[in-house]
Amino acid sequence: MISLDDAVTARLESHGARFEVLVDPDAALAIKRGDFEGELEDVIAAEDVFEDASRGDRPAETDLEDAFGTTDPLAIIPEVIERGDIQITAEQRAEMQEQKRRQLIDHIARNAINPQMNDAPHPPDRIESALEEAGFRVDPMEPVETQIDDAVDALRPLIPIRFDEVTIAVQVPADHAGSAQARIRSFGELEREEWQADGSWIGVITFPAGMQHEFYDLVNEHTAGSAETKIIQDEDGLRSR
Repeated sequence: MISLDDAVTARLESHGARFEVLVDPDAALAIKRGDFEGELEDVIAAEDVFEDASRGDRPAETDLEDAFGTTDPLAIIPEVIERGDIQITAEQRAEMQEQKRRQLIDHIARNAINPQMNDAPHPPDRIESALEEAGFRVDPMEPVETQIDDAVDALRPLIPIRFDEVTIAVQVPADHAGSAQARIRSFGELEREEWQADGSWIGVITFPAGMQHEFYDLVNEHTAGSAETKIIQDEDGLRSR
């Protein structure tokens, strides 16, 4: 379950009665769209149906039977969400908007590059400033994933930007190979790996291009700066090292 502070109220008026449930706002929107995946118990603040959630008042069981044909809260809650309205305060809306704005900026920073600067990642603060300059407003009631294309379209007149992946070959000396390779290989998609006769490890990893700085930091941290890296363009890249 979620905390009351994180929940919003979904409200339905039916058969002359009012029914309210407390639910995570993103989950409520997913349920209304019909694409919710997960356990209902994990996204509600109370396994209960209320007449007035703020006071804790519950409707009569006969009202539940008349409106839903059952008194089971877990059967009723999705119906209230699907058929009812989601009630959010101005403060909740502002918090949701800020949370999704940060998620959007983080996603773009991790996946986008600057094609005019040797495909270097864009810093999050530059993306944030450009979105503000473009006047782009994040919709707190929509998933971040559905807003990415519009955000990038707003950014393009202001900054050079492209979504891309990068493939990097890494060679880790034998002294660090045992522990470091496990962390490195999980960073992205492991395209290929080779253990060398001297005990060193070579791996070819593909991941969103905007995450290059994070990748290099990870490699340096787990190899004490002793690893060698090279951006490769094709399958011959590894053999050319």
